[in-house]
Amino acid sequence: MDPAHPAQLTASEATAAIREGSLRAQDLVQACLDRVDTVDSEVEAWAFLDRDYALEQARRLDDMHAAGLPKGPLHGVPVAVKDIVDTADMPTESGTVLLKGRRPAEDAAIVAMLRQAGAVIMGKTVTTELATYHPGKTRNPHDPSRTPGGSSSGSAAGVASFQFPLAIGSQTNGSVLRPASYCGVWGFKPTRGVTSRVGVLSQSPFLDILGFFARDARDIALITEALAVYDARDPQMRPRAKPPLVETVTQEPPMPPRLAFVRTPVWDQADAHAHEAIEELAGFLGDHVREAVLPEAFAHAIDWHGTIMEADIARNYAALYERGADKMSESLRGQIERGRKTTAVAYNEALSRVDLLNYGLAEMFEDFDAILTLPVTGEAPVGLDSTGSPIFCTIWTLCGTPAVTVPVMQGANGMPIGAQLVGAPGDDARLLRVAAWLARLVEEG
Repeated sequence: MDPAHPAQLTASEATAAIREGSLRAQDLVQACLDRVDTVDSEVEAWAFLDRDYALEQARRLDDMHAAGLPKGPLHGVPVAVKDIVDTADMPTESGTVLLKGRRPAEDAAIVAMLRQAGAVIMGKTVTTELATYHPGKTRNPHDPSRTPGGSSSGSAAGVASFQFPLAIGSQTNGSVLRPASYCGVWGFKPTRGVTSRVGVLSQSPFLDILGFFARDARDIALITEALAVYDARDPQMRPRAKPPLVETVTQEPPMPPRLAFVRTPVWDQADAHAHEAIEELAGFLGDHVREAVLPEAFAHAIDWHGTIMEADIARNYAALYERGADKMSESLRGQIERGRKTTAVAYNEALSRVDLLNYGLAEMFEDFDAILTLPVTGEAPVGLDSTGSPIFCTIWTLCGTPAVTVPVMQGANGMPIGAQLVGAPGDDARLLRVAAWLARLVEEG
């Protein structure tokens, strides 16, 4: 691509250009649509895209700008939304034939906030079936024979292929960080309770969280800060001051960051090339990194997560299962049927263990600014019948910690592999600042 092409701009660069008058929102959206025409026949990131409607939104925003009306932090920026997030003006079908043609009556809270921030809701991106494991049509933009990951497949692949600068995803296991790693972009899962999930498909009320895709740390900070708005309707949220993410992420860390290099209990599930890449990165960081070991209880965390997730899936997808189990994939039916066998005792026991895990992490974060680990078992697998393993994200989703994938590594075949950084709950700003520092350090050399 031409480096001067508007679709190449980050969201921060684009909104600055729109504000100063050197770029119109409709020209930016048209550039992204041109990019769609160039690459999406191979990538297939979209579940729904109305080109005329995307341009009409942009024209309205340009009229607001010309009239001198107030502008939000995302004014004129195209944002793509995972197709499990309700949009009143577009279908929301959640990757299943059982919801084909569904038109929500209202926007999800996060979509309403995007509109208030001045974003162009460009369209809906492909999700796996009901945000679980059965793949959608999307392919990896770096190699279309490989998976882009899931379940936020289209969001990650679309950002990576320059079809839009920002996208919304969701994570109940590894559905933001894994596709971000496979597609070579930034993926961020905030602390549990930072973003409202009202109007979003509920898979597991305890585990579900919305996350974001972008091509640099500042853009991740920009969209997260704009959408970190308290919503009393989401029981996981509580009133809190808006985090100064954009300001913080652009600062140099006041002290040299200290990273804990953690080989999680599933370390043997990553391939040798992934081990080599993350160990080389840890070596490059030198004195900034010290190896640390998670407390013994973390050996059971994957099982506890699975107990909670599958029981919740069984409950929340019960009506769809009753009327259309034969139209579900075998993998989803299996999750529901296992979840139906989970006892209340096992479910509550698993929930009760999360505080124990976070207590162990709290001690670690007294000594370290962030944990450095893998987000994936290796490069994106060849083939489109699987979205890869989420197991290197599972622990952090269960604990509700903020986590970010930084695209700084490659596998043996030249495919992207991200480095995962995990922060203390509520410490999203510092985590993103450390992630930006890490990316600069690697880029410089």
